[in-house]
Amino acid sequence: METQAGGRSEPDPRRCLLAGDVGGTKTVLALFAGGPDTDQAVAERTYASRDYGDLESIIESFLTETDRPAVRAFFAVAGPIAGERARVTNLPWEIDAQRIADRFGLEQAVLINDLEAIARSIPHLSPLDLLTLHPGERDPHGPLAVIAPGTGLGEAYLTWNGTGYTARPSEGGHADFAPNDGLQAELWTFLREEFGHVSVERVASGSGIPNVYRFLRDRRGTEETAVLDERLNDAADPTPLIVSAAVEKRSALCEETLRTFVSILGAEAGNLALKILATGGIYLAGGLPPRILPFLQDEGFLETIRAKGRFAPLLERIPVHVILNPRAALLGAAWHGIESLAA
Repeated sequence: METQAGGRSEPDPRRCLLAGDVGGTKTVLALFAGGPDTDQAVAERTYASRDYGDLESIIESFLTETDRPAVRAFFAVAGPIAGERARVTNLPWEIDAQRIADRFGLEQAVLINDLEAIARSIPHLSPLDLLTLHPGERDPHGPLAVIAPGTGLGEAYLTWNGTGYTARPSEGGHADFAPNDGLQAELWTFLREEFGHVSVERVASGSGIPNVYRFLRDRRGTEETAVLDERLNDAADPTPLIVSAAVEKRSALCEETLRTFVSILGAEAGNLALKILATGGIYLAGGLPPRILPFLQDEGFLETIRAKGRFAPLLERIPVHVILNPRAALLGAAWHGIESLAA
């Protein structure tokens, strides 16, 4: 990606790295021409994923619109990766890295899990990219836990390798939902009748929030205001309406939904922290946390993270942060590409 100029390595703007953040709701593509000391894209576009039949159609539109060639591509994908192929969890897409490389004349195309990409971005984020909910006592080389409620629930972690952090993918969001009180036990029963297996993603994600809302409304008989009820019934995706009504305190039912959601999310964040001993910190990522900060800043959220019996003192020492930068997955994919070329 660089040329020599006067004995010094300089970026070559003709040789761009294509990076992408591929999700169930939106896909963001960007071209990077700089070295590893920059995250400035020379071109960047956002696309509604469901408006396209596959990722290749979006790439074609992007490269046509920007009229800039790409040499290599690195994509963060919201779904499990199997070699050079991936399936997007909340889309009927199958992505084939080699097919993309062949179609667009790329030297290389690489797929990584979107949470792994977010994890890769964390060592490069600035303090302005984070909101600290609890400073804790950070172990500078301790593992880092990443939990991201977006359309689905993503999880990842980082471990110290002696010189830096290595990102590790996970599909922990599809592990079992473990109720922590009577209300959550009723919620589990309600969803088991519908889905059979109740993963934590069924309740602690953007797609899970309507499940919690329906349970509170239907099983417990909590009524909604007539105006909001009509809007929710007409909405293709009710989650943004539920979230905004809760944050703006326009619906007691939506507020109860978000409190239940946050309690389950906190418990799962604590579970992940215990499993990897995340003494370096817990990082909340994804599209939802920045939109529900009043609920996360409530002391009750931190209490649900720590509510692990004899291990509560350990969790009390773990820092907790919210990633505010919405481009974290995109930048993580770009950094993976840049670091791969530098290796």
